Amino acid sequence: MLPYPDIDPVAIALGPIKIHWYGLTYIAGLAFAWWLARRRSQRPQSPLKPDQVDDLIFYAAIGVVLGGRFGYVFFYGFERLLSDPMWLFRVWEGGMAFHGGLLGVLVAMALFARQRGIAWGRLMDFVAPLTPVGLALGRLGNFIGQELWGRATDVPWAMVFPNDPLALARHPSQLYQFALEGCLLFLVLLWFSRRQRPAWAVSGAFLIGYGALRFTAEFFREPDAHIGFDALGWVTRGQLLCLPMLIAGVALLYWAYRPTNR
Repeated sequence: MLPYPDIDPVAIALGPIKIHWYGLTYIAGLAFAWWLARRRSQRPQSPLKPDQVDDLIFYAAIGVVLGGRFGYVFFYGFERLLSDPMWLFRVWEGGMAFHGGLLGVLVAMALFARQRGIAWGRLMDFVAPLTPVGLALGRLGNFIGQELWGRATDVPWAMVFPNDPLALARHPSQLYQFALEGCLLFLVLLWFSRRQRPAWAVSGAFLIGYGALRFTAEFFREPDAHIGFDALGWVTRGQLLCLPMLIAGVALLYWAYRPTNR
């Protein structure tokens, strides 16, 4: 086994005020997205001007936070919401979901595109490559916070997480997701978006890439204890939520490259 690098999840403590690494990863992800968006906005085919990037990131941040929280509550804790509706607003207790954050960003970008007179598809293609690095940093935050760990295994790189009550050697699945959904997906989208593509093509590639990589990573990730497996004794909630992404991604690519577009 590899020893778990026991890192304090609290990055900065100032009396009663505690700033966790997980929160800092969100800030770092948005900062990187802002920097990359500024660079990409200078390209001739960019749908955005550099002076519009600040507002774009603000809209995206609102979409990520609200969508991520609402998504977690409705996708992973709906029964708890019914018994305790105020839990929705107790964000300090944790609980964010990527699929909800994605829906939040879609809505936020639709509003931004409408207000600025920008084609929604072109805007989403612009935003898609900005996302994976933030996802990668978020998985590092999960790893430091000892949450969303993997299934029990005997592989040589397994780790025992100190907070695990069962003290089992587990896959460091957060790092798998960091590498796949974060780093690999970022490189693929950066390469794919270097050339001019039809509207929605880059967005379709993002949905297919994330959906496939997340579906794969879920085989190594421990299902949520209060949910377990949803179907067939092996399908997790995360995998079910990836299926609409895969279908939508294929549909968008077909739409983008349909013969009439050529």
